[in-house]
Amino acid sequence: MTDTGADTGTGIETGIETGTDHLLARVENGVAVLTLNRPERRNALSEEMLTALAATLARVEEDDAVGAVVLTGAGGAFCAGGDVKGFAERSPGAPGAAAERRQRTSQRATSGRLWRMPKPTVAVLPGPAAGAGLSLALACDLRYAASSAVLTTAFAKVALAGDYGSAWFLVRLVGPARARELLYLSPRLSADEALRLGLVNAVLPPDALEREAMAVARRLAGGPRTALASMKENVALALTAPLDEYMDVEVTHHLATFATADHAEAARAFVEKRDPVFGGGAPA
Repeated sequence: MTDTGADTGTGIETGIETGTDHLLARVENGVAVLTLNRPERRNALSEEMLTALAATLARVEEDDAVGAVVLTGAGGAFCAGGDVKGFAERSPGAPGAAAERRQRTSQRATSGRLWRMPKPTVAVLPGPAAGAGLSLALACDLRYAASSAVLTTAFAKVALAGDYGSAWFLVRLVGPARARELLYLSPRLSADEALRLGLVNAVLPPDALEREAMAVARRLAGGPRTALASMKENVALALTAPLDEYMDVEVTHHLATFATADHAEAARAFVEKRDPVFGGGAPA
């Protein structure tokens, strides 16, 4: 994986207060880096973490200083998914209607927002990604994994159906037959196996993972933001819309980007035989 775009960042890093130690966040060179931070539990999801993740994603989506979002995990893991130890301590029986409403809201505000937000999202997997943790990674636009990472749906092993968009994302990435296999059997996939299936975009040595993935994220943050947002919307629409409907929207997006300062800059840079310096896609 090679970064061929200029790093236009200033090198300034700004911390983001998340309200909990379970989620760390900062903005660096136009990239919001969100780190799941329960390393002693392989970053298993907690209510505090999910609440903070939802609020922080909403915040960085609206922040003009942020051009791309990276989601990663602390301590050599990405995310082990739900806290199974906590499940075992819970009273038996199905959670009530209030719990269902809370989880629906949480899913839409976390994996749903990663999928929908008009900014590129990148999951960086230094180690295991399982269950809902894998769902969060699959919700991102791009995924980069350390060669030591292991991916698994895990739900069947704890007799749960799956959450945070697991089947929806899997079907779109690998097709329904393979998605069923990954859900029903919960195989532990090595990073190389995940790459062959198309679940990750690249596998990197552990000591190069952060550097290489952040180079991509910086390139995206410094890219033509209106065009990238439109591309992201095009891809999402292409998964569900008939071709004619899709192409009508595609034309609207394409012609709209002609009016951006980024397009004007790119055209000048092409003529002048230099790299463009994008400024966020405001009208020319």
